[in-house]
Amino acid sequence: MSKREKPLFTGKVYHVFTRSIAKFKVFRTPGEYERIIDMISFYSFGDSTTSFSYFSNRKIKDTIIQNRLQSGRKLVEIIAYCIMPTHVHLILKQLDDNGISTFMGRVLNSYSRYFNVKTNRKGPVWEGRFQNVEVETDEQLLHLTRYLHLNPSTSFLTKKPEDWLYSSYLEFLGQNTKEITICEFSDILDINPKNYKKFVDSQINYQRELKHIKDILID
Repeated sequence: MSKREKPLFTGKVYHVFTRSIAKFKVFRTPGEYERIIDMISFYSFGDSTTSFSYFSNRKIKDTIIQNRLQSGRKLVEIIAYCIMPTHVHLILKQLDDNGISTFMGRVLNSYSRYFNVKTNRKGPVWEGRFQNVEVETDEQLLHLTRYLHLNPSTSFLTKKPEDWLYSSYLEFLGQNTKEITICEFSDILDINPKNYKKFVDSQINYQRELKHIKDILID
């Protein structure tokens, strides 16, 4: 750990995010989005006796998940996530010492290898080490989940946040359509799906306007 890096404490919750180098689109197809989500689920466990390529075989995924849930040591608890074309947002609770750093290193390195092979390129995929901000209160956490889930509609990738299939929003609404559910938030947040949807929808236009103002100022 460099002198500039702040230690990440076990039991604490963090907003963890990273972006691609030069804002290059590293998620372009449904398969690429689904792969990074599978990696997030897979590498949240510390047990590395099963390779990701074996795990990614759809026919045996459920069996592996069940075995790992019963016996695997988890590095992090995934509270929420949102995958965008050029960046990744995660809300993580560290469960093991150095868990977030180990988890993020494995996820980002694994996807870099996959992406470089697939696109016949070399070099880094990510803009350096991931960034993190500690989430100190439940209220802050709740508003942060809304920010994550509004990212796709704020960027006009979709009109409604529930139409974006690469975030945890549908899990929060109890409408998950994926093969697996990867988020655990019931012990931290008391989410009523109907009320939470109203909470998120109430800020769609406001968050878009903030982004518009930010873009104007930066340009």
